[in-house]
Amino acid sequence: MSFKDYFSGAGAIVNISSTRAFQSQANTESYTAAKGGITALTHALAVSLSGIARVNSIAPGWIDTGSYHEEDYVPSYTEGDIMQHPSQRVGEPADIARAVLFLCDERNSFINGENITIDGGMSKLMIYHNDYGWDYQP
Repeated sequence: MSFKDYFSGAGAIVNISSTRAFQSQANTESYTAAKGGITALTHALAVSLSGIARVNSIAPGWIDTGSYHEEDYVPSYTEGDIMQHPSQRVGEPADIARAVLFLCDERNSFINGENITIDGGMSKLMIYHNDYGWDYQP
């Protein structure tokens, strides 16, 4: 924490975690553990840097970054890709950027040590076998 002397008491740190810190798919242990570690580091740093800097994290879900990697990128989502999100759209990098700006704004200084999930509502959606035409096939 050698950087802490450079904060004036009004600093803000925003770490990027992932919804994978809380939900997993097979064979994603390394990524899941890394993102879970970032989430834990966030609340630990919020305590250690109390009065020096606020520390929060964001856990994005599906954020389409294709346009940042391909010049002529055209998204090709299925209707199911879109409609599975309660927000009825796939996330964009600007969704995360706006949340970072919100957390860095001094007017929101009471938010500290938190992780904000930004996933279009996916982590709040409970789906069981035969719901919405979904069929689990082991």
